[in-house]
Amino acid sequence: MAGAGLLDIKRRIKSVNNTRKITKAMGLVATSKLRKTRQQLSLNDSYLESVNKLTESLVGSVEDINNNIYFNPKSEGAILYILMTSDSGLCGGYNGNTVSFFASEASRVHDAKVMVVGQKGLGYLKKYSYETVAEYVEIPDIPTVKEAKIVYEHAIKLYREGKISGIRMIYTDFISPVKQELKNIKLLPLEKSSKGNLTLLAEPSIDEVLEGTLEVYLKSLILNCMLNSKASEQSLRMSAMDGATKNADDLLDALNTKYNRIRQGAITQEISEIVGGAEAQK
Repeated sequence: MAGAGLLDIKRRIKSVNNTRKITKAMGLVATSKLRKTRQQLSLNDSYLESVNKLTESLVGSVEDINNNIYFNPKSEGAILYILMTSDSGLCGGYNGNTVSFFASEASRVHDAKVMVVGQKGLGYLKKYSYETVAEYVEIPDIPTVKEAKIVYEHAIKLYREGKISGIRMIYTDFISPVKQELKNIKLLPLEKSSKGNLTLLAEPSIDEVLEGTLEVYLKSLILNCMLNSKASEQSLRMSAMDGATKNADDLLDALNTKYNRIRQGAITQEISEIVGGAEAQK
């Protein structure tokens, strides 16, 4: 009986050891990806800050801006939410919390549409009965302007056609490896800035310069949200894998203790039987 119990425990120890190796490796991979994403995010933060200052100065210096579509939408239609989720799992409550936050925010508007970035968000959205306008999957670990441009062009097309009256971004802001915050920011329509007193001489025209600047600004903002979300995703995955590895260590300690206790009990029983047999032969 003891032998059968020991074999079962040894199988469990081997299985937990294999799982621990996987979670440990995934934790190290997530740590490496987080470091690279944070480096790119830091660079993008500096770039976005510069673009934001330029945009505010330009917008604040343009007198006739009320007829610009970036500030006054064509219709009073639905609000489009761009929802940032992950393409893979094992990152704690990242996706569930993001979709739950979106559902809470979307319930406050009369009509909401959603564009999902990331495969995992689709499954969670089914619980809330939201139909997606578009889904973008297989986003690289370090998003680039290429991905931001694709999302932007689809969203701005809907906005220009009057199918939506505003665009919002739901993403996870990366504050530190131990703190991330879900945010809902407004991309469009923009608000007129008062920070600007430039004397402008624009070629070929002020409208074209303004539109080009706003396009760069919005793409940079979307990319920044993507990088924040990716950094938050890797941070939560790293924490989840570290927790899983610790749980595996605790389980291995308990199984090894149990294995040793059963083994010692079996040895003690065998010694007792030998001693008993020797005594019986006297």
